[in-house]
Amino acid sequence: MTGLGELIAPQRLGRDFRWLMSAAWTSNIGDGIALAASPLLIASMTSSPVLVASGAMLQFLPWLLFGLHAGAIADRVERRMLVMLAHGIRAVVVLALVVFLVTGTANIAIVLAVSFLYGTAEVFADTTSGTLLPMMVKPADLGIGNARLQAGFLVANQLAGPPLGAFLFALGAFWPFLVQVLAVSIALVLVSRIARQPVPPRANAHEKTHVRQDIAEGVRWAWRNKPVRTLIIIILAFNVTWAAPWGILVLYATEHLRMGPVGFGALTTASALGGLAATLVFGWLERHVSFATLMKICLSLEVLMHLAFALTTNGAVALAIMFGFGAYAFVWGTISTTVRQRLVPHELQGRVGSVNMFGVFGGMVIGQALGGLIAQAWGLTAPWWFAFGGAALTLLLMWRQISHIAAAKPVLEDEGGSPSGPVQSNEP
Repeated sequence: MTGLGELIAPQRLGRDFRWLMSAAWTSNIGDGIALAASPLLIASMTSSPVLVASGAMLQFLPWLLFGLHAGAIADRVERRMLVMLAHGIRAVVVLALVVFLVTGTANIAIVLAVSFLYGTAEVFADTTSGTLLPMMVKPADLGIGNARLQAGFLVANQLAGPPLGAFLFALGAFWPFLVQVLAVSIALVLVSRIARQPVPPRANAHEKTHVRQDIAEGVRWAWRNKPVRTLIIIILAFNVTWAAPWGILVLYATEHLRMGPVGFGALTTASALGGLAATLVFGWLERHVSFATLMKICLSLEVLMHLAFALTTNGAVALAIMFGFGAYAFVWGTISTTVRQRLVPHELQGRVGSVNMFGVFGGMVIGQALGGLIAQAWGLTAPWWFAFGGAALTLLLMWRQISHIAAAKPVLEDEGGSPSGPVQSNEP
């Protein structure tokens, strides 16, 4: 009989994958706690939709400022050590917030500054962590590896973390952030157990290049590879529309739906439960349904989700919608990451991954800024209508391109002449 450990992390993925997965799950517990506690802290200091949205926006803004640099640096150095350094900085930043809260000197400016600094460290942690998996497992196992990491994100960040964060916040404003410090510190120790990963050799390794040149090389590769380029454009557009209402979700839940702080945390819990349900059937879906079909279904459901949130005034209905959102978001996230990782050479994983994350968080920053302004002018449901219209238009324009993305195969050499590994189909 297969043991639980083998079911969660098959031995063929290796010991290092288990350390990576454990670190990711632990770090996500802390981030999940902050996912509920941070907006609640900001909302306790101000009722302005613009300032509430700014809290999330400032955490994601560093992706625009430093994301491409993080990718270039991740391709230059020993990646495990960079992840450890980033985790250490994250722990120190949040510990400083705890001190401000305990001493009663915290204010909205300090909280927003902490969001920005934490987000900056997170850029380097997440960008570099994303390069480790393709170095640890075979291309054929990237799907299951990403599914396990995504499942951990759902359990820790979305399911366990937010309700715990809301509960701890009710006990005292500093408690959730103190626990977050502990979780990130443990993640640092777990990452240290991963074996040293060699820096992937580069085609121009004999030449001394500036970081800006490395960034330009990654951007050029992503732009010239049509499937990767189109995938990034889709992610950018859908994150603009998704983030517009998400930036003011705490106000939507507590004021429009009148669900209270615990109800707000329950929304992310419902999303996580939907994602966990999807993990149970993902293996079957990967074997029996094409990636192109799954991607089209997921994006179509995204459009319908925005419309449903714009129309409902019932908390129970909102929870059901979030359950569905969690299910299709898990499938989309796992597939899109797997497709990109299979197409990108090892020596470019950091840089192309950072271009992708630039699109992800660039869309979030733009969307949250728009969402705050739209809600301020036209009410708390207006961002959902904006999201519905924008997502529907994007899906219509990109519908035919999705099949080409999912069916793409890596070539033996990319446009710059760098080896990209054996040909590997992206279809299950």
